[in-house]
Amino acid sequence: MWASLCEMFPPWTICSLKWLDDHPQFLSNPLYIGGDSYGGKVVPVITHEIVKDIEAGKQPLLNLKGYVIGNPITEARFDDNSFVPYSFGMGLISKELYMAAKKSCRGGEYAKPKNAECARDVGAINECISGLNQAHILEPKCEIFLPHPRQMRHLVDQSLELMPPLLIPDIKCRSYGFMLSNYWANNDTVREALRIQMNTVEEWVRCDYDVPYVQDISSSIPYHHILTTRGYRALVYSGDHDLSLSHVGTQAWIKTLNFSIVDDWRPWSVDGQVAGYTRSFANNLTFALVKGAGHIAPEHRPKESYNMFERWIFHKPL
Repeated sequence: MWASLCEMFPPWTICSLKWLDDHPQFLSNPLYIGGDSYGGKVVPVITHEIVKDIEAGKQPLLNLKGYVIGNPITEARFDDNSFVPYSFGMGLISKELYMAAKKSCRGGEYAKPKNAECARDVGAINECISGLNQAHILEPKCEIFLPHPRQMRHLVDQSLELMPPLLIPDIKCRSYGFMLSNYWANNDTVREALRIQMNTVEEWVRCDYDVPYVQDISSSIPYHHILTTRGYRALVYSGDHDLSLSHVGTQAWIKTLNFSIVDDWRPWSVDGQVAGYTRSFANNLTFALVKGAGHIAPEHRPKESYNMFERWIFHKPL
């Protein structure tokens, strides 16, 4: 099994599961695959590859139960075009502008306008939302700290005062914590505590955009259909304040699966307070909206997200 998966994915992903070869006592444990954001493309594919090996009887057999994805990239026609209806629903644009764009951008093609009127309306919408933090519309829009990997060791060895000002987000920004994560993960004491073997990982980078890959999967929707109709459980959740990959687009592609609704739209609560809204479908597919969360829901609402996952994984209703 490992060989077939390693042909598709880098060693630091699926091949790391070789750990189970040395710890066979964990093979019978229920296995769930999970991820956020771009994980919406990766998780369903990895899960499907594991399913294929299970069905082929390849050893060792994993006890795969399902998968979890949050604010997932899925397919461009849903992901890229949902910002307009989402902006209207959140009160970011006027009803008049929304109706004008809906009329001029026939078919809801907002991301790539096909006529001058649509381009004009979308331009006006972009002016309204350009000053917002796309990942969480209630948080300040900040500089994003994403240095090139080769810069990291040099930066770690310097004091903050010596760094160029543009590299340092404001301390009130969430991206300030992202910057600090690079310092923490590349600290020699931390690397030693995490047992990172010498000369195996030159630098840890939160978002390494230099990883070479071919974007050959335009949509992960077919994988969702295959997996859920085979009986594997799926939890799809979205932070309701994410403009970059809004729940509007996610709910739109879920609708294309044509699964019947088992438990219709209703609130779910934590500690007596509404934490979000949920809807369950046939084939063990659950959608959950996390109130107040942005693009990475557990980052913004950790307690609520933990409760959501705990209930779901133990087959309890949200």
